[in-house]
Amino acid sequence: MPLPFFRRSLAAVCAAFLLTTAAVVAGPSPVAASDNGLALTPQMGWNSWNAFHCSIDQAKIRGAADALVSTGLAAAGYKYVNVDDCWQASTRDANGRLRGDPTRFPDGMKALADYVHAKGLKFGIYATPGSRTCANIWDNYPGALGSKGHEALDAQTFADWGVDYLKYDWCRADEDGVDAQAGFTLMRDSLADTGRPVLFSIHREPQLPMESWRVDVANSWRTTSDIRDNWSSMIGIAHANQPLAGYARPGAWNDPDMLEVGNGGMTATEYRTHMSLWAEMAAPLLVGTNLIEASTTTIGILTNPDVLAVSQDPLGRQGTVVSSSGGLVVMSRVLADGARAVTLTNETGSTVTISTTASALGIGGSSSYTLKDLWSKATTTTTGTVSASVPSHATVMYKVTPSAPTGTVYLSDLSWTSATNGWGPVEKDRSVGEAAAGDGRTLTVNGTTYAKGLGAHAASDIRYPLGAGCTTVTADVGVDDEKTTAGSVVFQIWRDGTKVADSGVKTYTQAATRLTADVTGGSVLRLVVTDAGDGIGSDHADWGDARLTCGSSSGPVTIEAEKGTRSGAAVVTTCPACSGGAKVGYLGNGGDVTLTVNATTAGTRQLTVTHLTDGTRTFMVSVNGAAAIQLSLNGTSWDTPADAAPISITLNAGGNSIRFYNTSAPAPDLDKITVT
Repeated sequence: MPLPFFRRSLAAVCAAFLLTTAAVVAGPSPVAASDNGLALTPQMGWNSWNAFHCSIDQAKIRGAADALVSTGLAAAGYKYVNVDDCWQASTRDANGRLRGDPTRFPDGMKALADYVHAKGLKFGIYATPGSRTCANIWDNYPGALGSKGHEALDAQTFADWGVDYLKYDWCRADEDGVDAQAGFTLMRDSLADTGRPVLFSIHREPQLPMESWRVDVANSWRTTSDIRDNWSSMIGIAHANQPLAGYARPGAWNDPDMLEVGNGGMTATEYRTHMSLWAEMAAPLLVGTNLIEASTTTIGILTNPDVLAVSQDPLGRQGTVVSSSGGLVVMSRVLADGARAVTLTNETGSTVTISTTASALGIGGSSSYTLKDLWSKATTTTTGTVSASVPSHATVMYKVTPSAPTGTVYLSDLSWTSATNGWGPVEKDRSVGEAAAGDGRTLTVNGTTYAKGLGAHAASDIRYPLGAGCTTVTADVGVDDEKTTAGSVVFQIWRDGTKVADSGVKTYTQAATRLTADVTGGSVLRLVVTDAGDGIGSDHADWGDARLTCGSSSGPVTIEAEKGTRSGAAVVTTCPACSGGAKVGYLGNGGDVTLTVNATTAGTRQLTVTHLTDGTRTFMVSVNGAAAIQLSLNGTSWDTPADAAPISITLNAGGNSIRFYNTSAPAPDLDKITVT
């Protein structure tokens, strides 16, 4: 089958051409690298530089690929094998193409990429936008060939070799007359023109305030100077990266440099802090140690499934500093299931108790909270205080989960703030070009903010954790059109972009209706009020006694595959016979999809996989990063879904990730999963 990414890239190239043509009049409007479908969660892999610097060869790179698999790092999500500086021959070939050093890479770079791909991994390489590499400048390495003047040729060469990741390092390219934004953008576009999906990571000494164009140009960008294998360097880099959280998002990440875990310059305690902070900051996780010599302690730090779940949380929010005083730093990261990942870091020389509160973390109001220590695995409960005795240079990392609401949660029981009381303005009439306006109400259920600024957008999202068991919403809604009784307002309830309830047109003063919508399995709910174009300048409305009906999630939970987080070649395709009309295909051989399942309590569940395949193909199914279950499935059609026999899985309380992949062969297509 043709690669779906190529089709998307071809469309993107055509769009880029049209945008470039239009730019003559309207100015440049680049296609962001973050839209290439890659790095939807921070990339994970291995890089050669910290371990070997320029002392690399094909045997060491192959050995690293082997070790990623044998140590379990690959199964944990570390999939990129990146060759850093010093791989090049000192001259280009007769066709002007880059080539590997013939002594140290005698089989060539394509053969090396093929070896890495055969392991079910991805291959990365290094280049620069100037005339020289950094190793030539600082280490007198003779392979001094930058890409200046050869960008399109080098991008095509990398694509021909099967490169999946490009680290593009500045290396004083300004001395060659290269403008940073233009130089990095040129390579971004050259990679897109090849039609091959290549994760694009740029490195330039940070310019503060951060250059906003980096977010559009690269999947990740270095934010700090080079890391060193010592406490002072690592913690200083963490401090430099922390204020930049607003730039991070799925497909585009702040990069505070590679992991030094295992290189010997810090204690195991300090390496756990290193790992905790990089996960909390949604930073790329690129291992920089010699994996063949890595200790079990090192592998354990790198593969902690709970910490990696924070790193790879699909919401893609970088953690922020809640408090920092006297070397005691608290960070909080919002997670997709409504919980918070919290780091309590002690930078002082002695053991200290570090405390914060659920309110400070943004989830105050619940009657109780579950605290899971992501390193010790101990689970405790609290009514609001989040505290730990933290040794010197250590970090205690918690997942803080509010208790689930039960019964019926009424508006009068919620923390509800409003600029006005009673019936307030919801929107102005868009039919006459007026902007939306409103009273900026905030709805909070048990400390979790579900809706903000209804009037500001004429719609608002109510976000809730599936694990809380909130399955229906009921809202008594009405309209007070103070301008005329002929005014008309339609109240709607939407979920995931689809309208699920409609009040019909209401034309009388304070006419109210009760809307009830099933929200099981959805992630976003919004109440919308629509002025039906009656020409009235302002309509007034209120939700009345809105309520969520909550309880234990005793029934089955179905999650569509297209709602998951995809990587590699995985792509959503239409499927008329499938649930929701779509499926995820091109799984296996580097393509995978991860679905998030929330559970109110920990325990064993039954997982039913609805799949499509013609013949026998195999899924590897990993729950929360644990050892994969091999699920061999047989089918007769790529168009007709079938249910596999249920398998038992173990879920934690709160959010759980279920990853479907196959590193060595194509896998079936995935329609949905059902958990009972």
